[in-house]
Amino acid sequence: MAPPSPPAALPSVSWSLYARLVAVPAIWGGTFIAGRVIALALPPAFGSVLRYLVACAALLLATRWLEGGLPRLDRRQMMVTFGLGATGIFAYNLFFLGALSLLPASRTSLIIALNPVVTICAAAWLLHERLSLKRWLGVALALAGVWVVITRGDLTAALGRSVGLGEMLMFGGVCAWAAYTLIGRVALKGLTALAATTYASLWGTALLMGVALFELPRIERAAFSPQVIASALYLGLLGTALAFVWYSQGVQRLGPARTVVFNNLVPVFGACFGVLLLGEPLLTSMLVGGAVAVTGVMLASRP
Repeated sequence: MAPPSPPAALPSVSWSLYARLVAVPAIWGGTFIAGRVIALALPPAFGSVLRYLVACAALLLATRWLEGGLPRLDRRQMMVTFGLGATGIFAYNLFFLGALSLLPASRTSLIIALNPVVTICAAAWLLHERLSLKRWLGVALALAGVWVVITRGDLTAALGRSVGLGEMLMFGGVCAWAAYTLIGRVALKGLTALAATTYASLWGTALLMGVALFELPRIERAAFSPQVIASALYLGLLGTALAFVWYSQGVQRLGPARTVVFNNLVPVFGACFGVLLLGEPLLTSMLVGGAVAVTGVMLASRP
């Protein structure tokens, strides 16, 4: 079966959607800090289940309040929402928390910057999305800005570091998220962003529970500190329930290639949170790199 053709014309998009898509990487920038707290205290699958129990409860309440409950799925919708749960919830979180248990948040944020490149290339190949030279330039600018922020202006600093298990796990997370984004293009046909996100979270949580059962003997009661509980609430309510719905709305309105470019801002926000929450110095490279990344994102998101 041939891949679907891109739509003839993109719908008009309000600035409020762009504002939400900028808020999403800001929220996700904080997930590296919260995820690090959980990853050091709990095994990956159990930590992910803790996050998604909170997220599923919030999403189910939201669907009940805003949309009158979850719609009944047909066979195609069941398959694509399962695909969303298997990639963006199950696989991504195992890779994400597994990597954070081995690497500092700044290192994982460098690898997550590869996400737009992987997704855009996959969209161009599998979905036949046409990308103009201007949008490719925007992607390149965004990546360059992120690289300046993460390397603190020393653009060759990260090249000499070895690649180990943590780096490979996070790259696996990048690929899982790219798959989630592309599947979302199909899943959101006939489903609202909220319904699709809720079903994906339910599927993913069920899969994670199957793995978490094997991690139970390794868990101690002392691991459930106030910091871990607060991190799980942040990841579940903001990092999942809110941010995933807004991200899905972007995929629905803008398409995967244009939406995923905003992910370049995740490490930029992560660096800013390091200044505000961890007392790290505010460097010139952070200001310059952040400005370049924002410019690239806006350029790549335009038709």
